[in-house]
Formats: sequence, C-alpha cells, structure tokens
Amino acid sequence: MFVATLVGIFRFKDLPDKYGPFAQHKAQIEKRTIDDDDEIAILNIAGTESNHVLFLKSYNSLKEIEEELKLVEAELNYNSKKILEGHL
Repeated sequence: MFVATLVGIFRFKDLPDKYGPFAQHKAQIEKRTIDDDDEIAILNIAGTESNHVLFLKSYNSLKEIEEELKLVEAELNYNSKKILEGHL
C-alpha cells in the first residue's frame, strides 16, 4: 500500500500551476465543471510521481476518501487524515 500525504488544500483559482493538469483530468473523469472557489486537496502518493486530486465538496466523510484511495492502493497518513477531517 502506498502512503498518500496531503500537499495542500487550495481553491481552484489559487491552485499552483503544476497541479492544474491533475485537477482538470480528475474533473474530466468525474464529468464535472470546476468553479474558481472549489476547494481541492492535492495528495502526493509516496514512491510514485503521482498526485491524487480530491474535490472536497464531493465527499461527506473521510471514509469516502479512504475508499477511493484504496482503489489506487494508497492510504492517508495520520496528519493528512486529521487535516482533511477538519475540511469535510
């Protein structure tokens, strides 16, 4: 299992350029439109060059995020869990 670490939580309009393509790709998969004020969490997947995008308003609980991460064989580290809990 890979470890997912929170890089940061950003509004889309403030998202660093290097994460933009990841957010656009996830939005395309979910068939969603991104609003400038959408809160987006970026997770780095340790041991890979991959980042995982979470559109926070899509989740009602941390458990939903953990289930999604299981699909990519990743789990949140403790600090990331605690921070994300505060944003849901």
